[in-house]
Amino acid sequence: MRTAAIISAILLSNLGLLLHAKQTADVIVYGATPGGFCAAIAAAREGASVILLEPTAHIGGLSTGGLSHCDSNQMVRSTLMGLFDEWHTKIVKDYTDRGLPAPYQPQVKNQALWTFEPHVAMKVTKKMLEESGVKVLTGQGLPRVEKEGARISTLITRKDSYEAKVFIDGTYEGDLMAAAMVEWTTGREGRKEFGESHAGKQYPKRKMAINGFDDQGKPLPLITAVEGGNEEEGDGFMMTYSFRLCLTRDPKNFVPFPKPKNYDPARFELARRALKAKEIVGFDMYPLPGNKLDGNNSIGGQISLGLVGRCNEWHLADEAGRQKIWDEHKEYTLEFLHFLLHDPSVPPHVRKKFAGLGFCKDEFAETGHFPPALYVRESRRMKGMYVISQKDILETPAKEDPIAISSFPIDSHDCQRIALKGGGVINEGTIFPVRKQNPKQGYPYHVPYRSILPKAEQCTNLLVPVALSCTHVGISSLRIEGAWMAIGQGSGVAAALAAKQGVTVQQLPYPALRERLLKQGQVLELP
Repeated sequence: MRTAAIISAILLSNLGLLLHAKQTADVIVYGATPGGFCAAIAAAREGASVILLEPTAHIGGLSTGGLSHCDSNQMVRSTLMGLFDEWHTKIVKDYTDRGLPAPYQPQVKNQALWTFEPHVAMKVTKKMLEESGVKVLTGQGLPRVEKEGARISTLITRKDSYEAKVFIDGTYEGDLMAAAMVEWTTGREGRKEFGESHAGKQYPKRKMAINGFDDQGKPLPLITAVEGGNEEEGDGFMMTYSFRLCLTRDPKNFVPFPKPKNYDPARFELARRALKAKEIVGFDMYPLPGNKLDGNNSIGGQISLGLVGRCNEWHLADEAGRQKIWDEHKEYTLEFLHFLLHDPSVPPHVRKKFAGLGFCKDEFAETGHFPPALYVRESRRMKGMYVISQKDILETPAKEDPIAISSFPIDSHDCQRIALKGGGVINEGTIFPVRKQNPKQGYPYHVPYRSILPKAEQCTNLLVPVALSCTHVGISSLRIEGAWMAIGQGSGVAAALAAKQGVTVQQLPYPALRERLLKQGQVLELP
């Protein structure tokens, strides 16, 4: 009886799907990251009907999920106009309309810090989407597609099915791209593959003069390897993920950190030894409006908010698997905060730096004031028509088909933490910012249209502006929200034009695309 009931339920469910009409639009964007929501807005402003699908319940990715210190202070801001500039201008207007001081001056394109509160960024993002006429649907996980030849005909989620003339993958992970059987890669290339000096293994951090093994000779917790591997060769490792924490000491807005579920002091023995050796253990904090702080994984620290080595399988995991990895990162974050505040080994000056901190009552209420977005710094990368590599950033920045200009430094967080058998522990994979020194900004370079295009034989109606075609060194520069917003805008304009003209994304004439990009405020001339 039970088997018959299950079969009956499945049949009824499938019948319901068959009877339910597919939702249609000119352009469908999958993933409401900054690149995704800018793509949706840009396409809608070109007259396309647009549906924006988000697999989670959260809109805006990191730009509304805790990353509130805009990294464009290391970029050439005069090249970031269009939707990026409009978004920031509207954030400042939200403050001044309430009689509050402007947190920054977006019209001044210098290296000043631009900071804002997450709930303000969310308000502005939702309003821009609404005003553009974009239909936003959340909880649209588990994407799969049906194709007719090299063309996506239907996108199917666990909630509904959708048809469009052109699709855009706005996810950090390239989930739609992968579902469409477009070729992709992850991890790091070897140095010879693209002639990149910053590829392969990287050891810019000093070796910690501590023992990375316990009394039985086993690696301590938080150690990921006992051998680094051949320095010239690539691997499947990605830079560490973490959360961007919105913190405060204001008693009027203070929420105590929740206690970790299964705190084990032994997990932080490596941190104790590092502190004893006077190494940097902790995290960076940037002041925000509203008496708040943005807490970030310290790229120069030895042990910080990043759970090194636990992100490499994220892209392959299903929803349940990603939730498990997300929960592990959250638990590690809460445990690390507990360690810094309560462990007897933490020196007074370190404990003082983090004392009195809590979460913000007016931020992320729906997720218990903990940030809803995990900082996926890199994941899948498309192997598309053009691969952006170190050479394109540092040597040959000009391209014939630019859709945006990026200029964040080449900058990678740790990929491994290695306990050396001969003694010592070293973090591997960091690329400290490769940039100009005066001012401290990255080198501007074109993002070519070809880098967001799959090969035509693989898919003809898909654009990939976030998990775009580049190397690990390339994504170390491209992986910033400001760049993704500009590239996303470029993809949205291209999608709308391709849909209107009835051509494949590869056949879209670049002069027509360039004209519309300039009309939408994009800057395409290198400074």
